[in-house]
Amino acid sequence: MAGDSVISPQRSKDFGKHEHGCDHYKRRCKILAPCCNKIFPCRHCHNETSNSLSNPKDHHDLVRQDVKQVICSICNTQQEVTQVCSHCGVNMGEYFCDICKFYDDDITKGQFHCNDCGICRVGGRDKFFHCEKCGSCYTVDLRDNHFCVENSMKSYCPICFEYLFDSVKSTRIMKCGHTMHMECFSQMTMQNHYRCPICCKAVLDMSAFWEDLDMDIDATRMPAEYQFEVVSILCNDCNSTSTVQFHVLGLKCRQCNSYNTRRITAPANH
Repeated sequence: MAGDSVISPQRSKDFGKHEHGCDHYKRRCKILAPCCNKIFPCRHCHNETSNSLSNPKDHHDLVRQDVKQVICSICNTQQEVTQVCSHCGVNMGEYFCDICKFYDDDITKGQFHCNDCGICRVGGRDKFFHCEKCGSCYTVDLRDNHFCVENSMKSYCPICFEYLFDSVKSTRIMKCGHTMHMECFSQMTMQNHYRCPICCKAVLDMSAFWEDLDMDIDATRMPAEYQFEVVSILCNDCNSTSTVQFHVLGLKCRQCNSYNTRRITAPANH
């Protein structure tokens, strides 16, 4: 072990609580990254630093379970991973997970370890369940109320491309079962993009918009040369094909009445 040469007095376990840490976590220890033997406030600080190095070959993420040594922020003692400092007696994290080597003084987040995920989650154990097919924890209101996509969380956000499974940002499961960050979803819909970037199915209830489009099409007469043109379409929402009259404003699925369609043939005389 390494630490101060002067013997540190025993502190109360709450000494220095919420006074140390980084932008990611309030905690009273730093971690020694075994992959590069450098000290960081947390694994996110490590990943941000290592993945911003000029040489792409040096980019790497810290495997949280590999951390073996931590340094107390109160007395600067390096020691094996544990909750209470072996030298000064403070809690190095009010929440502590020995599996994830995770410390956090802010327990209002409702941290809990999910054995099936293999990592710690936030939000309160009683408010989440683990979906075996999707491979992640979801809020209990989604139990039996979401479309499962196998390992949907073990993928990258289709907007910002951050890995979703261990992201600290909140996520949104879309109607199709694919997942993205809640913030990315909000930005996407604010830009009037209503389709899943992965499968192109509508992510919102578009029925009112389709009704408005019906009226616009009825009020917009096509030029004579297009009035008898028909095209084949594929519906992104129900996956059915239809043959419909061509209109520049939209092509309506005959099965589900969606305009979220794509043309699969060129216009041809009916």
